[in-house]
Amino acid sequence: MSIDRVVMAFAGIMVLVGVALAHYVHPYWIALPIFVGLNMFQASFTGFCPLAIILKKLGVKPGQAFN
Repeated sequence: MSIDRVVMAFAGIMVLVGVALAHYVHPYWIALPIFVGLNMFQASFTGFCPLAIILKKLGVKPGQAFN
């Protein structure tokens, strides 16, 4: 699995977890998917993704987006 796919899978899981927590625990948990979405948006322009940097240091093979 490449860094790109891991980042997208992790972001998707975080969005789903955030929405579920906002629904079942407290509405302020909606901040989690908002943060994930904003981070994905800025990464599309700047190429800076903290998770991609961590995964690269762990030895996960880079994909097309984060090389």
